Amino acid sequence: MPATHPYRRLLAAALLAAALASGCATTTTPLPAEPIEDAAPALEPVAPEFIHVVRYGRYTLVELAPSAAQHDLLLQTIDVSMPEDARATVGDGLRHVLKRSGYQLCETAHAVIELYALPLPAAHLHLGPMTLRDALLTLAGPAWQLHADDRARQICFERPGDSATAEHTPEPPAAKAVQTLPPVPSASGDHP
Repeated sequence: MPATHPYRRLLAAALLAAALASGCATTTTPLPAEPIEDAAPALEPVAPEFIHVVRYGRYTLVELAPSAAQHDLLLQTIDVSMPEDARATVGDGLRHVLKRSGYQLCETAHAVIELYALPLPAAHLHLGPMTLRDALLTLAGPAWQLHADDRARQICFERPGDSATAEHTPEPPAAKAVQTLPPVPSASGDHP
């Protein structure tokens, strides 16, 4: 064995030299220098905005600001199970969903009464978790548009074509003129 020992050392040295020589043979060509352009003026450092927080527990900081759902009540998350009544209507479902939301249902238009009288589908007996807006749109269906009056906190539904035609249809000018003229007294009692 002593005779093979120097042979192994020589072989290992040759392999090491070959590996080092081949690994170091690659060179990179330097990239051409690009002309230096005028640097843009440095932006002023923006002062960090102070965020009010309070510590809850050992590792939790809570920001002292209302959530998006507290600003826009239609973004609040709900998970509602409707009371199982065999004669439940869509109107009953809408009123139940709005019960603790801060909104009430407007019941003024005749077309909306048709929506409220429809039977509540079994698929709508449990809604959520979803936003209040999505729950109301799910109950009403795709044929109705939701309009929220945030000042009165009322939720109204209308068909897409109903409000545009009823509110924006001008009355013919001849009809207005006929309606505003006072009756003309007749000279003779026989003819009008």
